[in-house]
Amino acid sequence: MTERITARKNPLLQQVRRLLSSRKEREESGLFAADGTKLLREAIAWWPGLHTVILSDGVSMEIPEGVRVVQVPEDVMASISPMQTPQGALFLCRLPEKAPFVPKPGMLLLDGIQDPGNLGTILRTADALEIPVALLEGCADPYSHKTVRASMGAVFRSQVVQTTWQEAARALGEAEIEIGVTALSEKARDLRQAPLSQMAVVIGSEGQGVRKEILKAVQRELIIPMNPRCESLNAAVAATIVMWQMKQ
Repeated sequence: MTERITARKNPLLQQVRRLLSSRKEREESGLFAADGTKLLREAIAWWPGLHTVILSDGVSMEIPEGVRVVQVPEDVMASISPMQTPQGALFLCRLPEKAPFVPKPGMLLLDGIQDPGNLGTILRTADALEIPVALLEGCADPYSHKTVRASMGAVFRSQVVQTTWQEAARALGEAEIEIGVTALSEKARDLRQAPLSQMAVVIGSEGQGVRKEILKAVQRELIIPMNPRCESLNAAVAATIVMWQMKQ
């Protein structure tokens, strides 16, 4: 049965605002919020933890049984939506259980990717190319609404793995999978000459690159060949090139 809420200070709507703005709130409540009808369709199709759906007047969708459905006036939706032009749907999902890190050849490790747009784009591309990805320390929240939107629903289709460098390095070492890093250094070699499909490759943060701790621990540094007048590439673009080369 669909509920109707018209008060902007309703507890549910206040909770939505907190979930949209606070990673701590998401982690403590075990919920995250996302917006948009397209992403809602992805969640309905792929995510078992769909919890609550809020729809603007005039917007209708087939929602699975057992999911709370709330209808609100358009002005109320506008008051809680993170979008300047709301699509008429906001929804809450349960956070998943922590997925174990499984070392695999041809995988990507993300070190301190802090921009949710970059992170979401990388997850979207990895989902499209079927590349395993693990998030190391310092990455943006994969369940922030900005990351979810940039991933175009990839976070619903492929569970995000979060781990530490120590855990990843140990597991990859035990599995005898070589780790490489993308780096702008004199030691770095053209990534086209490396067996990327058999390696795990670390992509570093937008501003700092890969942590020194990781650089010191690995044997192979990789560079994307480019015009010498160009200093570097966007982290999501660099990750896409690495993933594409992994598939060759």
